[in-house]
Amino acid sequence: MRKQALDRVDFDPVARDPLAESEFAAAMLRALRSQPRTIAPKFFYDQAGASLFERICELDEYYLTRDEIAILREQAQAIAGLIGPHADVVEFGAGSPLKARIVLDALTSPARYVPVDLSIAHLDGTAQQLERAYPGLSVEPLVADFARPLTLPPRRVAKGRRVGLFLGSTIGNLAPGQAHDFLAASATALSGGGLLIGVDLVKDPDVLHRAYNDPQGVTAAFNLNLLVRANRELGADFDPAAFHHYAFYQAQAQRVEMHLVSARRQIVHVDGYAFEFAEGQSLHTENSYKYTIEGFWEMAQRAGFAPGPVWTDAQRRFSVHWLAAPPAGGRVAD
Repeated sequence: MRKQALDRVDFDPVARDPLAESEFAAAMLRALRSQPRTIAPKFFYDQAGASLFERICELDEYYLTRDEIAILREQAQAIAGLIGPHADVVEFGAGSPLKARIVLDALTSPARYVPVDLSIAHLDGTAQQLERAYPGLSVEPLVADFARPLTLPPRRVAKGRRVGLFLGSTIGNLAPGQAHDFLAASATALSGGGLLIGVDLVKDPDVLHRAYNDPQGVTAAFNLNLLVRANRELGADFDPAAFHHYAFYQAQAQRVEMHLVSARRQIVHVDGYAFEFAEGQSLHTENSYKYTIEGFWEMAQRAGFAPGPVWTDAQRRFSVHWLAAPPAGGRVAD
């Protein structure tokens, strides 16, 4: 799960953007026509889904958000020292600005903040908040999917470094090949600067089970809301009560998988097409990969970064890494 939501931003649902709605329709139809059935987790985040994720972040069982925020606050000055003054800051998958603000507060005269997200309404709300809070900061939202190739705006000032923020363990939602490709593209886009990235760590599976199967049922509601969204936006007729939330840790792949499992044989209709679900058949809605520190370093190095300091919480459940990007046309010296 990707967005930090403790600092609320009022925004219209992505579905009000016809292009976003069309993308959701195409993704859902593609998922239902494939075997196994799987859809990207970015479609969780309509307005109701974002609100449910805010509640998830406040659960005792969901350690990721609290641990990452604590690390950022404790290490803010060290992070600022690595980034340097007059920075051009790009946040991939921006979500709420809460975590970015922890970093921005510690920086010396940051020049610009570029939040990258799927929703223009969401980004406009973020921009307005930050422009009020940081009068000297240029805020330039970029509507884009960070998991796809994107072109960042030209740098505003020559003396500052371009640095990226990729927080919330969003890297875990990408398959290993996708994660490598994202890091490789980032190493080029951030040449001469670096990337601050949050990475969830391999740990006791019981801790992971509780984080994704809270007894209050908030994560289940978050997962099932995908079907509610499809009914509202795509004219589908999913019966959410006929699906079970199912999340488990797949140890061999080092990932938590989240599924919606059909409770019975049923026929559902989406955009005028009929699809059969057998009893026990699932729609795979999310992967959340977990890493060892050494395993993540290896992937970052293959992508062209030079791993730098890494900070963890006291229980070593979560980590925040600084990755130095190579200069343009070269590699970071060992």
